[in-house]
Amino acid sequence: MIRRHKKNHNGEDHIDETWLIPYADLLTLLLALFIMLFASSSIDAVKFKQLADSLNSSINGGTGMMDYPSPIPKEQNQSLNKEDAKNENNKKPELEDQKLTELQTKINNYINEKKLNNEIKAELNEDGLLITILNGALFDEGKADIKIDKQYIIREISNLLVSESERKIIIAGHTDNTPIQNSSFDSNWDLSGIRSVNFLSILLENNKLNPDRFSVQGFGEYKPIETNSTVEGRAKNRRVELLIVANNYVLTNIRRRTV
Repeated sequence: MIRRHKKNHNGEDHIDETWLIPYADLLTLLLALFIMLFASSSIDAVKFKQLADSLNSSINGGTGMMDYPSPIPKEQNQSLNKEDAKNENNKKPELEDQKLTELQTKINNYINEKKLNNEIKAELNEDGLLITILNGALFDEGKADIKIDKQYIIREISNLLVSESERKIIIAGHTDNTPIQNSSFDSNWDLSGIRSVNFLSILLENNKLNPDRFSVQGFGEYKPIETNSTVEGRAKNRRVELLIVANNYVLTNIRRRTV
């Protein structure tokens, strides 16, 4: 490019730099054109930054002519990050639902194979997978010792729980409202609690299970699922429940289902 020389009022040579003004204007227009073209396409923050870095380097020697890190405002970026996190969290209940459903299927297959449908049931609820065993299947009336010929049921259940050894598992005993007072138990509280402990003791004969994931509860007569005014209702209230707790505790995608 030919640089014209002018003389100032002192007669000294001076380089004519008036050409820089239209040149700078041209660069500004080109920059605006690039931004408009890019904004009209799908916005990709990474590609935008690469374009900005490239233009900075070629136009201004790598200085901050396009010092704009993202085409998406900070608030919108935060909103997108929250949405991604929300979508990820929504996947967790679905995965948990699938895992517990698979375990429920295994238990139901065992129940059907052994023809125990009238004694054991497995259902999903908002807390996890609940296995209910009627007391008649395990205990004689008013006693907490598990029948010898029924202990295999608990051992079979323990084998099914091995794959879930990192979950919390709660054993809960329940009775009907018939008062009990004998040399072994002062109340239904005592009876339900000892039945839970005895149930857990047989479960933990399986050394593949992690004992610190288990706990026991005794509710006596105070958590009935049926009326105590009929023989059939009292029989259903006398039960042991085994809750395999969902890892995220509340499953939004699980609805209560009875098998």
